[in-house]
Amino acid sequence: MSIFQGINTTGSALTAQRLRMDVISSNMANADSTRGKLVDGEWVPYKRKSVVLQAQEGNTFASHLNAAKSVGDGVKVSKIVEDETPFELVYDPDNADANEDGYVEMPNIDPLREMVDLMSASRSYEANITVLNASKSMLMKTLEIGK
Repeated sequence: MSIFQGINTTGSALTAQRLRMDVISSNMANADSTRGKLVDGEWVPYKRKSVVLQAQEGNTFASHLNAAKSVGDGVKVSKIVEDETPFELVYDPDNADANEDGYVEMPNIDPLREMVDLMSASRSYEANITVLNASKSMLMKTLEIGK
């Protein structure tokens, strides 16, 4: 196992959590966007997106040895998926996107859920920063042994 394995693993987690926070902020920014994308000539509201994470597995001999020792290679984003829950209908006949009955389809974003997800991603990011600092400190102490 490389002395930088822990730093590389933590780096992958930091990258994944940063992307997760970016997707959450995009969801919050588009919470009122009734025009997300054009489908069949009509505007569809913005759909909530979420990040799917999976264990990052290398395809090297060392990764197979590490798998036998239960040492992982980090985490990676496997995909970003759209939430398929139905849109909320809000009565607003003055809105340009209102249907003939005066209802507007609003994005399927719950700000409370987004804030909880953001807090979770932020805490995970902070925990990985702590791990990174501990790894860096151990490496520095190792270099001081030779003095």
